Amino acid sequence: MWKETLLQVMIALVPVFAFQMWFDRSYRLKGTPYFMGILCTVSMMTCMLVSTDLFEVLELDFRAIPYIIGSLYGGIPVAAFLSVIYVYGLHSTLHDFWGQLGFVLYLIVFVPALLVSIRSFQRADRKKKQRISGGLALLLLGTFGTTLLDDLMNHDFAWDMRLLWFSFVVVVVYVVVVWSVVLIMESVKEKQQLHSQLHKMSMNYRNEVQKLQRFIDITPVAVIIVDDHGIITHLNEMAMRMFGEKIPENKRLDMIGKLYTNLYESAANEATGRLIHLALNGADATAEIVQEGNINYIKTGFSVRDMHNNTIIGAALIAHDITEITRLRDEVGRMERLSLVGQMAASITHEIRNPMAVIRGFVQLMQERSPDHQRDYFKIIMDELDRANGIISDFLSLAQNRIVQKERRSLNDIINELMPLLWADANLRGQSIELDLCEPFPLLDVNDKEIKQLILNLARNGMEAMEEKGLLRLSTVRTEHTVELQVSDMGCGISEDKLEHLFEPFYTTKTRGTGLGLPLCLSIVEHHGGKIEVSSKEGVGTTFTVSFDVHEMSEEKEEVADA
Repeated sequence: MWKETLLQVMIALVPVFAFQMWFDRSYRLKGTPYFMGILCTVSMMTCMLVSTDLFEVLELDFRAIPYIIGSLYGGIPVAAFLSVIYVYGLHSTLHDFWGQLGFVLYLIVFVPALLVSIRSFQRADRKKKQRISGGLALLLLGTFGTTLLDDLMNHDFAWDMRLLWFSFVVVVVYVVVVWSVVLIMESVKEKQQLHSQLHKMSMNYRNEVQKLQRFIDITPVAVIIVDDHGIITHLNEMAMRMFGEKIPENKRLDMIGKLYTNLYESAANEATGRLIHLALNGADATAEIVQEGNINYIKTGFSVRDMHNNTIIGAALIAHDITEITRLRDEVGRMERLSLVGQMAASITHEIRNPMAVIRGFVQLMQERSPDHQRDYFKIIMDELDRANGIISDFLSLAQNRIVQKERRSLNDIINELMPLLWADANLRGQSIELDLCEPFPLLDVNDKEIKQLILNLARNGMEAMEEKGLLRLSTVRTEHTVELQVSDMGCGISEDKLEHLFEPFYTTKTRGTGLGLPLCLSIVEHHGGKIEVSSKEGVGTTFTVSFDVHEMSEEKEEVADA
């Protein structure tokens, strides 16, 4: 009888072992309920086929175990199917009153209890699942206990101690097996969940490591990372470039796993080795500025510590090329000194104007009292004084670096306001002006005085470059993101070699020019965030193009100037 009992237990445990192999693949999780239903059906039918009658009274059949387990893990559809199979196996017990009573109790007590318990079972923890499955096993045993009791009382051996003892053992084994099956299946599920979590964490860790390595590799900073023994674990291409002359035969991957001292010739004289050595010995972040050839580096070494026990697990060194920053800092210092000199020069030139005004006044007075043949000399003196005063005025305008007030204006309106003055200058020279203004034209934030000075300078330069009967053309153009002012003349043009120096202070192509007009125009344009370009062809003429950016505005907020 023990062999039969062991056989029933093994058959009842078949779904458990199969479940363990099935559940080991995460992609099969969705089909687990149906898989359990099939296995438990096979197990139930096998248990019924190999069932035996002990002492011709007790039917040894553990089909209830796969029935309960399959229903709880498979869900309500599987439970309904297994219940049909289970009911089909009860036909032999329905021949008398007690068998029919047990069947009725099964239908009205156990089946509802089983269906109600499925949802709570699937949401419960392991211990609660064991209690639910054990309770259902005892409840199912109790529904058919009347049949078993009737068989025992009507048999000659009803009160045989061996039969009672074995019946007790079978019941205990039955409950223990149900309890153990749940324990094993939950252990398998927990193992798979832990495996999935570990796999997910490993993937996340690997992705983070790859992103960090990629970041280190493409960062424009040399990075060297070593472990607590000084073994190189990572270095990027910038670090190899920094040591390229010292280890030209080694590639980056060849250096991984070697001591950091292989990166240089002498650790005693090498800042890299000194900083890493200090970091490995627990020093705080230490930085040094090192010059290697024509390149300046700022090198910083720091230790890497474990977050839990604060022990040193490695060190890192970063080196940043600050050559360009150093050069820019020196350039800023030079510009500050030049700015100071410019301010002093502006103050000096401003003070020069006062005695020059006195000199011009006395020269004019002497001209009025001098003979006629000497007045031309005094006129030359006053013209030169006026020219010097003009140079000083242009220089002061160029040297000023003050914040100017801006207002919303249209270039078309400013040009129209200047046209009477420009027409007067053109008529005196025997020249003409052609105007081509784009309409409508957006409003710009400009300083009215400076823009007028810009237009006057460019227009008068064009007039001075032309002979009599020349044509000066002023036009405005609007593009998608910019507005342009174009000033074109029909003069002699400017050669390519002179175009390069056109905006340099005190450089001029005119015999009596100061060389400050175009630099002043450039300064005005830059103050307004614009650009100025010049194109010229000798014998044809020159065109100055001034462009300003137009910020994108919605149709409701865009302001358009009317002519």
